[in-house]
Amino acid sequence: MNSSKHSLIYSAIILVLMTISARATNNMVTTTIPLLAKYTLQLSNSQVGLLSALLFTFNFISTTFINPKLNSIVRKRAFIISNIIILVSLPLYFLSNAITIWIISIFAGIAFGLIMPNLITAASLANDKKSVERLLSLYSTSLSTSLIIGPAFEVFLLTKYDYRDVFLWFIPMVIIGVIISSKIKFPDVKREESGFSVIKNKGLIAGALAITTYNVPFAAFTTFLAILAKDRFNLPNFDAYLVFLPFYIMSFLTRLTMTIKPFENLRMPLLISILITIAGLFGILYAPNYPIFLAVIALLGIPHGSIFPMATIMISRATSLAERNAVNSYFLAYNNILFLIVPAIIGFVSELLGLTISITSLIIPVGISALIFFKIFWNDNVLIKR
Repeated sequence: MNSSKHSLIYSAIILVLMTISARATNNMVTTTIPLLAKYTLQLSNSQVGLLSALLFTFNFISTTFINPKLNSIVRKRAFIISNIIILVSLPLYFLSNAITIWIISIFAGIAFGLIMPNLITAASLANDKKSVERLLSLYSTSLSTSLIIGPAFEVFLLTKYDYRDVFLWFIPMVIIGVIISSKIKFPDVKREESGFSVIKNKGLIAGALAITTYNVPFAAFTTFLAILAKDRFNLPNFDAYLVFLPFYIMSFLTRLTMTIKPFENLRMPLLISILITIAGLFGILYAPNYPIFLAVIALLGIPHGSIFPMATIMISRATSLAERNAVNSYFLAYNNILFLIVPAIIGFVSELLGLTISITSLIIPVGISALIFFKIFWNDNVLIKR
């Protein structure tokens, strides 16, 4: 085995471990904070939505205004420190009350905003385009793996413990991330681009429009899916949180398939994924019982698994190495805007219409963003590899 292949395999292993540590913890925090806030701290749906929005607001600030402005060396130090901040935040969440949970979420949001975009960039630093797209698919598969490990572990924990205790049990996973964070690769370029020229990059525009078709509903799911399941079907804590498992298992299988056999032409896979999203949102409205509800949520795991890696591949096809950190930062910043706005809106609207109708109504922005995307990029080389 030559040194180039050895280096790629080593980088892949470190990336997988770091991604699982960071994303499993990130998902636990973003999905358990709403449950802790509503059922332990007795906050209303609108307050829960605002709390989630606060976390993603500061995630957005660090992803958009801090990360792109830091050079590679400083960014690596910030990445390591951010993992330490997440480690400290978990016992603080365990001790939190209705006031301090807001303060802790500000710091957690900033830290996650300095971790996640650098993992995408690390996944796109291979020497050739084929290796980059395969590594991005492996990164996406690692995200899905973390979203099986984390929720499965939490479902088990909730059979024995309450929402507060969950934060303590994730500390060992974060320690792994802290230990290996210094091993993550950062771009070795003298000057990286940012600013308006990067924002106009067609890969960023394509990726943002594509991810809108899925992350609008997913932003609502992250905050309210377990709450919807618990309240609608009168479930205990662990059964309500179980709703995430079939969703993430299907997402994992989709991304694993894309890692083994990557798509070169993204047009039809993206179109099919969007149609499944629309069908799934209708299914949430009409599911008569919890088993069928779980089946609908599992179906929605397919576009969750496929659309994100396709969006990152579009970005890699249309960016240079010097542009990539800024484009990935702005791409995740846009995702954070969705996670900032959507839960807050759904929280307020659900007070009037209920959670089921509020979530199903997200078909409208999904359809609009899909139409805009395909009108602009149907024949573009970000979709069709030439």
